[in-house]
Amino acid sequence: MRDFLFPIIEILIGIILLFGGGEFFVRGAINLSLILGIPQIVIGLTVVSLGTSSPELLVSLNSVFKGSDSLAASNVIGSNIFNILVVLGISSLITPLKVRSRIVRRDVPLLMAISCAVWAMSSTGLLTFQAGIFLIFCLILNTIWEINTINEKEEDTKNAEPEIDEFNDNNKGQLNILLNLILGIFLLSFGSNILVNGSQTLATLFGVNEIVIGLTIVATGTSLPELVTSIIAAFKGKTDLAIGNVIGSNLLNQLLILGSCSIFSGIKGLSIEPSLIKVDLPFMLLTTFACLPTFWSKGKISRIEGFILLNLYIFYILDKILFLNGFNYLFELRIGLFIYFSLLIISLFAQEKLKIPSHN
Repeated sequence: MRDFLFPIIEILIGIILLFGGGEFFVRGAINLSLILGIPQIVIGLTVVSLGTSSPELLVSLNSVFKGSDSLAASNVIGSNIFNILVVLGISSLITPLKVRSRIVRRDVPLLMAISCAVWAMSSTGLLTFQAGIFLIFCLILNTIWEINTINEKEEDTKNAEPEIDEFNDNNKGQLNILLNLILGIFLLSFGSNILVNGSQTLATLFGVNEIVIGLTIVATGTSLPELVTSIIAAFKGKTDLAIGNVIGSNLLNQLLILGSCSIFSGIKGLSIEPSLIKVDLPFMLLTTFACLPTFWSKGKISRIEGFILLNLYIFYILDKILFLNGFNYLFELRIGLFIYFSLLIISLFAQEKLKIPSHN
């Protein structure tokens, strides 16, 4: 029992340090941006998005440096699945999320295109150095496009950006900013190292591939900033921020994190396990494609749709747990779970279309 306790404690400590490090990093970066005179909306599009994705970035890079490519890739894929199914699901249960047309017209199709490109480039089992450069190039183009099209955004979307207090020289000195940045980077680096060590140890003790740990425990831990940000935004009624946070984070996960990991892997590239190519990447792609019809339905994500998203994640996690335990009747159970959740989805949609009273 003690053998299992230590790596679990390591994972929990790593998650806490990553969460705290992200907070300090975002706070310091925002205040530095305000000193440099960068507009608030640009800070929201770049600095805040980078801050919430920093745990995934540090964990994946740390995994690459330790020779654990499978943990690096599974962390990104698992985080993207978690963001769409859990973060959007829980946020829409709090309040139905209204979707602006710009998200449907531009951001979701872009995310779908990038997800398809990542799956295609990974299909050989290797995300090459050249693929990494291409992803980083796409990230730069997208960032420039975002900044140049700020004026095209609806006024409500502009107001949905994170609230950033005006910089005050008396309270937030330059030394304070520097300390926030240094402390944030230190906690992110230290936390990611502990989390990777604990995950590798736990995978070894369970006798399973690191992929399962990366898709579940590590992905959930590194996605906590996105979850907290979207929940707070939902409670405040800033539905654009709740949705935009998820879409922006999933884009960064693939463009920045997979791109950086591929580049830092060197000439050999980032290895992608066959199980990720056959099962988890297609599932990530399906959840991404599910965004478009969901967003189109009455221009919002309803509570029923949010409940469906959460149940799909339960199905996904149950499948991983059963695989972890090497269940003999795994195929039969997958079919049974698939039928159950299919009937659940059909009944919920029928309830909504027929306007049958629900017990929300």
